[in-house]
Amino acid sequence: MDTKENNYIQFLGAAGTVTGSKYLLHIDGYHLLIDSGLFQGYRELRRRNWMDFHFPPKDIDAIILTHGHLDHTGYLPRLVKQGFHNPIYCTEPTADLTEIILKDSAKLQEEDAEHANQQGYTKHKPAVPLYDLKDVEKTLPHLRPQPAEKFIELNQNIRFRFRKNAHIPGAAFIEMDIKGKRFVFSGDIGRPDDPMLAHREMPEKADILFTESTYGDRFHPSEKTEDVLKRIIDETLKKGGPLFVSSFAVDRAQDFMYAIWKMKKEGKIPDIPVYLDSPMGTNVSLLFLKYPQWLSMKPEVFGEVFQDTRLVTSIKETFRLARDKKPKIVIAGSGMMNGGRILHYLEMQLGNPAATFILPGYQAAGTRGRQLSEGIPEIKLHGKYFQVRAGIEHIKTMSSHADQKELLSWMSKIENKPEKVFIVHGEPQSADALRVKISHEKGWPCYIPAFLEKVPLDL
Repeated sequence: MDTKENNYIQFLGAAGTVTGSKYLLHIDGYHLLIDSGLFQGYRELRRRNWMDFHFPPKDIDAIILTHGHLDHTGYLPRLVKQGFHNPIYCTEPTADLTEIILKDSAKLQEEDAEHANQQGYTKHKPAVPLYDLKDVEKTLPHLRPQPAEKFIELNQNIRFRFRKNAHIPGAAFIEMDIKGKRFVFSGDIGRPDDPMLAHREMPEKADILFTESTYGDRFHPSEKTEDVLKRIIDETLKKGGPLFVSSFAVDRAQDFMYAIWKMKKEGKIPDIPVYLDSPMGTNVSLLFLKYPQWLSMKPEVFGEVFQDTRLVTSIKETFRLARDKKPKIVIAGSGMMNGGRILHYLEMQLGNPAATFILPGYQAAGTRGRQLSEGIPEIKLHGKYFQVRAGIEHIKTMSSHADQKELLSWMSKIENKPEKVFIVHGEPQSADALRVKISHEKGWPCYIPAFLEKVPLDL
């Protein structure tokens, strides 16, 4: 493509992979970034986080975030560090979540770098974090929280609004009008029957559609989460061991808390102690009470759930629980086991045949969670190898991403035929399967962009 074109989009992340979401729009000299996520998983992907940004950050006029997950927000401090100084638009819960998630990310990176230097298992002399808490503090003042549904004018040619999509609290798809054409950025599309979140909305028009494809090649199991979770809890109690849930701190931890509370209340499982060992998960849980308009349940119900869960407040208590082999349920971050408190439980309990570890939802390629879900006999933690003797359960009914059928349902209210459908945020197989399905069922022109590809926009 001739890069002198005034109007084009460049795919700087979530192209051929599910991580690192970044789409840079160039419209008549105005530069707009949709999402600013970290790459996660394979080392070759993580290395991209350390590269200089592919466009001068100081020249980006604005950033719009679909939601607060790290693979959509985690690169923000790096952009600010490289010169970005303009507004970051998001929903109100996303602003709060972004602060929580970025601070947690910076803290973990600082701790990991320090630990690597102390133990000597780093190739870097010394190991340094991608960004630190000071960088995060410089980033937060740029956040501009906005209400859902209301159009925000960026300039005379561009306006946008957020609409709920039931992925996590505050998550939205973006409807953007550019020079008379409707652009729709799906963000991460949630399930139509989420037990806790407000019902997802659906676009009615899209001239240019960007859709995620995380589960574009499959259907979620029809089995109920409660039935799966009850079986795992019963089997773990029969072995007399502890149950550890490797959970995403945003939404997934709260889903587990609610499901376990509900089963205990209905007498389906014993009154086993439940711990939430995730400082970020605790802070996120409080947001469920702060923004009831993003929930489908009454705040007082979640208040009961929150009170029934014991909160771990110190790393000393984490080590005590990690050594303890008695029956209990511990929910700890992170969801793909690439960091967080769950690593301490893996070190202490992965070799215990009476223990069980639960993996929830999608596990990205290259993560420890993916390795364990595929039956790897040993994993590497902090420079050492640990054999897998504990039970490993991968719950696939709790995903917060729509499957292929649910993705097509989300598009079903679009009345016009889009000029182009860009299929993003999916591994190659899932993206291509969704491309084939949309092309066959709807006759829409679909395209799977490559990393760093520039595509002209007819405006």
